Amino acid sequence: MKPFLKWPGGKYRLVRRIRAALRPGKRLIEPFTGSAAVFLNTDYANYVLADSNNDLIALYVQLVEEGESFIHYCRSLFVVRNNSKERFYALRSEFNATTETRRRGALFLYLNRHCYNGLCRYNRSGKFNTPFGSYVRPYFPAAEMRAFARAARRVRFVHAGFRESMQMARRGDVVYCDPPYVPLSRTAYFTDYDAHGFGWAEQEELAGMAKRLTRRGVQVVISNHDTDDIRRLYQAANARIEQFRVQRNISCDGARRERVGELIAVFEKGSE
Repeated sequence: MKPFLKWPGGKYRLVRRIRAALRPGKRLIEPFTGSAAVFLNTDYANYVLADSNNDLIALYVQLVEEGESFIHYCRSLFVVRNNSKERFYALRSEFNATTETRRRGALFLYLNRHCYNGLCRYNRSGKFNTPFGSYVRPYFPAAEMRAFARAARRVRFVHAGFRESMQMARRGDVVYCDPPYVPLSRTAYFTDYDAHGFGWAEQEELAGMAKRLTRRGVQVVISNHDTDDIRRLYQAANARIEQFRVQRNISCDGARRERVGELIAVFEKGSE
């Protein structure tokens, strides 16, 4: 099942590999929900989908609560006249100014499908600032939105950071984490990485929380880049690591795609 949002680093292409690492459990908790590809392609009795991005969580809640009426409302933004730089920047400004939940949710979907590479980026003032994407005909994901709304009846949506959402885990739960990845080069730490508020200290904290949750009988699975630093961090926390390579866009040049190392770290009782 495909997500209805474009999401760089989304896990749709890796769901089989991730699903194989997840054990059965009472509930799946995702502290970094993103496009919700893992939720959409697993079958737990209940879910907690959390994210620190309130616009993302609010859109999901609006879709589930309103259903077809909201889908129809969103579709009204996907017209030819809105697929231009002038209209994109006008609607982006409207998004940054409005606090009306329904309108903001629809505009968030419009921006996601019309902006460059589906990037969700905000400036230091909290304003969405990803530029126009110049697509010939942006796709309106009506079928995917309907599928999401049907599947989400078993979901509790939470606007929270990873610390709060991981603390919700109880014995028998499974936690899947897709945090901001560590950069592939150390030179990126102060540009693409730390500026987003999730630096090395947070990576260490996340690994520590994952290790502690195993003592409650909770399995935690984390995805990340396969770097020496991150491998050492997870190994020190007694995680089992699976390494592989994936196709990734590794620069601002969308045509430049290379295979890069990724890993899945599994923290569970018995691996300590």
